[in-house]
Parts: sequence; structure tokens; C-alpha cells
Amino acid sequence: MLNKTYRFHSRGGVKYVYQHGKTIRRPEASLVFCENERGMTRVAVVVSKKVNKSAVGRNRIRRRVYEAVRLDFDKVKKSRDYIFVIYNRNLKEMPFKDLQKLIRSLIEESVLQ
Repeated sequence: MLNKTYRFHSRGGVKYVYQHGKTIRRPEASLVFCENERGMTRVAVVVSKKVNKSAVGRNRIRRRVYEAVRLDFDKVKKSRDYIFVIYNRNLKEMPFKDLQKLIRSLIEESVLQ
């Protein structure tokens, strides 16, 4: 799992990213990102109750996405905030290689912008 120092600690930062950030959409998930002035990267994963009613299921999806981000953290642009919004419940059973490929494509596209 991604280290705690690289995660959001308040709702104010998340709200700011939603208001000022750019969005990349895929059928399974989207990525909202914007520059920050903290000098470090922060990441959040949002999984709605519409995706999975069970907190256990939502947390499993969240942990898998955090792990995929951790493995590709060297590709993440520094001094940026990232919020991954999950739409598809199939991410819970999706093979990890496919999930990692999805997260990697979102990160790579955000670096180009």
C-alpha cells in the first residue's frame, strides 16, 4: 500500500483538486489531477457505494488501486495531486496486471498534460 505521507489528510485538498483539476476518463475509472505547491505528490482513491455496497469490497478495490499506484510511483509527476475515481465494480476481481495497466495508462496520460 502507498505510504501514508503520500495520501490526502483532509477534505479541503480533495475539494480543491475537484474544483481546479483536469480529468481523464475511462469506462472503469477516471483520474482528476492538478499541480500543488507542497513539493510532494498526494494520491486519493474514491470508490462510491454505487460501485459496491459492502465496505469490505470498496476497501479491497481501494487497496488494489493504491498498490498499483505504488508500483508505478516513479512514473508519477512530482508536486501533483491525484484522485482516482472508480466507476466499475469489476475492478475487485479484475486481474492485477490489467488493473495495473489501467492505472499506468491514466498516469502516463496525465504526465503528458
